[in-house]
Amino acid sequence: MRVQFSPCGIGLGHAGRCLPIARKLEKNGVEVLFSTYKDGTRYIRQEGFPVVEVPPIEFVVKPDGTVDFKRSLVNIGPFLSSFTLLRQVEAEIDVMKAFKPNVVVSDSRASPLIAARLLGIPDICILNQFQIIVPRRTRFLRLARLTDAGTLAIIGKMWTSGKRVLIPDYPSPYTLSAGNLRIPNGYQKRVRLIGPIIPVRPDQLPSKKEIRKKLGFDERTPLIFAPVSGPVKERAYFTGILRRIFEEFPRNYQIVMSLGYPDASIKPIHNGNVTVYNWLPNRFEHLKACDLVVARAGHGTLTQSICYGKPMILVPTPSHTEQLNNAKRAADLGIVKIIEQDNLDKKGLLEAVESLLEDKQFEGRMGKIQADVLELDGIEAAIQNIMEVAELGN
Repeated sequence: MRVQFSPCGIGLGHAGRCLPIARKLEKNGVEVLFSTYKDGTRYIRQEGFPVVEVPPIEFVVKPDGTVDFKRSLVNIGPFLSSFTLLRQVEAEIDVMKAFKPNVVVSDSRASPLIAARLLGIPDICILNQFQIIVPRRTRFLRLARLTDAGTLAIIGKMWTSGKRVLIPDYPSPYTLSAGNLRIPNGYQKRVRLIGPIIPVRPDQLPSKKEIRKKLGFDERTPLIFAPVSGPVKERAYFTGILRRIFEEFPRNYQIVMSLGYPDASIKPIHNGNVTVYNWLPNRFEHLKACDLVVARAGHGTLTQSICYGKPMILVPTPSHTEQLNNAKRAADLGIVKIIEQDNLDKKGLLEAVESLLEDKQFEGRMGKIQADVLELDGIEAAIQNIMEVAELGN
């Protein structure tokens, strides 16, 4: 059996949630191939999987990391530029003809789904954002209305006309991406909410105390973990601000930053109580060892931190409506504090850290949510759906 994974290559999140599924399938004797672009290509190569690089698509980002929706939508049209889409579909058709997959699994990409359907190959879509959402600010209002009206039908049909749509999120009332998943009833029959894809679960690791000892952290000093995620241009500005703030933090905090650069050195850079990694291979050990997470509001970071029972301070990417919705939903659950990027400074961040670490009610809220969600296994559910679709064929 052969499975082709075609994740979005912007940032590492989409490739990152396909990799553990692919790894488990490969252990079961399934042949796996990836097709993607940009950050995703480098990450997958680093993880040792075969990958074919295809034409990219990306959002335009301003110097401060803000998503430039106006320029992005001019570049990609109401959905995708026809030229780029055709190039992607053509490339994917070539890959599929050569590899002959039994199933194509797309993570938030349209072109592999189109290519698979043209070739009569069963397809699965992994998705946590059903449509493009433009911020409801005055200067974006007309653009938002046009985008919503024009893309909901197109994208909905695209995402859901295949065999299955897999949503890697928690069930109600803990669904984080609810604000991004306005799926019409007519499409619901193919949708499966499978639970988040967590590559390393907390019960697979030693205790927090043991990991701290192994990693060389003081057991009694609070440990802050800041895994910076997102596309390179989008996270560069945030990384610079956060690093400067942490270097001014009191010495009674231990701080670890992971900058998320595949193929970069894993050697840490120490500056007082701040340790910075360009690439951190044992991310989940640090997640279990820490007391608090400071991060963007990406879906993967949020679901992983909840699974590990960690409070979060979130700084959503400005104008990134998926992240803004994710952060608001987590705040409604009482497990995060949100700081807008324009308001991010040492005083505000330190106050938020102290507030969360001293919040005795958090432990109860987080403990209940964590106990409920640990029963879910998104990897096993994804594999089950992939095998079912492969057996059913067309």
